[in-house]
Amino acid sequence: MLLCAVVGRAEDFRLESVGVRGGISSNLSGQSFNQEEVFANWNLPWDWDLGKAWHLQSQLDLSTGWLTDGNDNAFIGTLGPALLLNRARFPVSLTGGISPTVISWHDFESRNFGSFMQFTSYGGLNWDFAAHWRLGYRFQHMSNANLSPHNRGLNMHMFALSYVF
Repeated sequence: MLLCAVVGRAEDFRLESVGVRGGISSNLSGQSFNQEEVFANWNLPWDWDLGKAWHLQSQLDLSTGWLTDGNDNAFIGTLGPALLLNRARFPVSLTGGISPTVISWHDFESRNFGSFMQFTSYGGLNWDFAAHWRLGYRFQHMSNANLSPHNRGLNMHMFALSYVF
């Protein structure tokens, strides 16, 4: 029955949005991190109409930026799959994904992340406030998924402004 209710279709791989994103850590340990990045999202060729004007779009999320604790700085880059859930003629959408993440420096003065290889998972909310323009918020968690004995994750509140094609 679920297969009948969910209709999938294949469309072209195309650039969906580009933007800037920045945020602050939400850890209660008193250690403060900031992150700034540029990003791009591509719609992947798979999407699904879920009925009642609901739509689920698969995406590829790419970002590159900078992570700092005020003393040490690192390049940070991500690339991974995401999903975007929206409703026709409603300006708010939900997004979530998980991306392999590379940081150029993992042993900050305030925290050792244990490895240059990390994983970033997130869930968020978007608001298409004008034609082609979107504001976004997401809560994200970065950790090395126990690839290293040091696995101190980092939680961030991230805010975005993007241009939607």
